Amino acid sequence: MTYYSYHTHTTYCDGKAKAEAFIKRAMELQMKAIGFSSHAPFPIEVCWNMAENQLMNYVNEIRSLSAKYQNEIDVYLSLELDYIPGVTKPFAHTKEVYGLDYTIGSVHLIKSPIDNEFLFLDGPDTNYSHGLECFYQGDIKKMVTDYYSQINEMILQEKPGIIGHIDKIKMNNKGRYFSEDEKWYQYLLKETIGVIKETDCIVEINTRGLYTKKSKSFYPDLSFAKECKKHKIPMTISTDAHHPDELLLYFNEATEMLKESGYDSVRIYDKGEWKNVSI
Repeated sequence: MTYYSYHTHTTYCDGKAKAEAFIKRAMELQMKAIGFSSHAPFPIEVCWNMAENQLMNYVNEIRSLSAKYQNEIDVYLSLELDYIPGVTKPFAHTKEVYGLDYTIGSVHLIKSPIDNEFLFLDGPDTNYSHGLECFYQGDIKKMVTDYYSQINEMILQEKPGIIGHIDKIKMNNKGRYFSEDEKWYQYLLKETIGVIKETDCIVEINTRGLYTKKSKSFYPDLSFAKECKKHKIPMTISTDAHHPDELLLYFNEATEMLKESGYDSVRIYDKGEWKNVSI
């Protein structure tokens, strides 16, 4: 089996180890490739993204490590770019300026109906419940619809190489406010899949929710993956590691889920282009 990880966070953002420690662990695990994707700086102050004044240090360090280990493992440079309408910079511009190998596009902050207010989906679930009550007056359908609208807009406008943890809206829901089986929610998922199929974007199966016990399923789950297969949408697997010991957690299980979904291959990044590899 080909092992890899393209979604990896170091101490430049909210990761728990330096890049070289991840590379050494990746080689121990006999991985083909590792891609670094620290949370990119953006205008809203948060504690989990990279500081603007560290960006070039990050770029230079990853490029230096890529050269150092070029005969042992493929090391790639990326950023996890958040999309917030009217706030964040165009992905293509950032990719060009910093010479990124690929981009990961994600939504962690929903632009709420209240001016200059944003709902943070990650972290403690109190963020979720507070945002739902204060920004949406308890209207979960409106909040979830806004999330997927922002995801869809990101896909169409920014066309990231990889779409990060596409259904992360479910993480802090935990079945309290809506069921993923409800027709309105399923409609939103199918609408998003319709948007993806108009692009070349790759959907990641992100395993982090399972191994941190913040989700009972992958981002996204089996039913979503089956729908993606129907529309021939390419997939890859990401562990979203924040520590070297997380590099391949639930990778094999994600592979089995993709097989169950009908996939016989996944996308890997190989020296400048995305290629299919059998699973």
